[in-house]
Amino acid sequence: MTQTSTLTRPLKIDFVSDVVCPWCAVGLGGLTTALERLKADGITAEIHFQPFELNPQMAPEGENIVEHIGRKYGSTPEQSAQNRAMIRDRAALVGFEMNLGEASRIWNTFDAHRLIHWAGAEPGAGGPDEGGPEAQARMKRALLSAHFTHNQPLNEAETLVAAAEAAGLDGAEARAVLAEGRFADAVRAEEKLWIRRGINSVPAVVVENKWLISGGQPAEVFEQALRQMAAETAGAL
Repeated sequence: MTQTSTLTRPLKIDFVSDVVCPWCAVGLGGLTTALERLKADGITAEIHFQPFELNPQMAPEGENIVEHIGRKYGSTPEQSAQNRAMIRDRAALVGFEMNLGEASRIWNTFDAHRLIHWAGAEPGAGGPDEGGPEAQARMKRALLSAHFTHNQPLNEAETLVAAAEAAGLDGAEARAVLAEGRFADAVRAEEKLWIRRGINSVPAVVVENKWLISGGQPAEVFEQALRQMAAETAGAL
């Protein structure tokens, strides 16, 4: 593929995912690595994080990960352990530390998605002073780290507020967003929108509203696909 030098704007990427989805963490790492490599060719992207709940009906106290995977997919504890080890190794390849164990829990993530939405909103739309795609990306990564690296309870406001502060956002404002139920309608609308568009598993990486890259792909897969998409986008401008 020849170098793409005529792409005059960033590619628009919608990253549809959940913060308790391990392959979403792997996929985000692969996508980020690919985009770093593509900068030399003048290919950039603006990533917007879109909500998807793996467990929208899960009780507030969450569920043990081994029991959850066994009930949902029929995996034995041994198979679950093997799968965690494989995902841990894949995550390490993209620089993400994953420390899930047999005592780890999985959570309902609606409140986490509300904070991700808040972080991405512009100040005039109720977002933080430094809101936008970069703040949203920091919020997303902080929540992934809280869950997968540090095994912190995502059902507790203190965990979510600490993640917002780790992302460089106002903790007091994040606490108010959670307490007041802000962005609940917006998040539910976005969830329904992506389901209507046919997204039923994550991560789903939607480029320019017309291309889909599914799953936690390696950086090389993202790089090749995005290079082709950038070339086609530049040709259409």
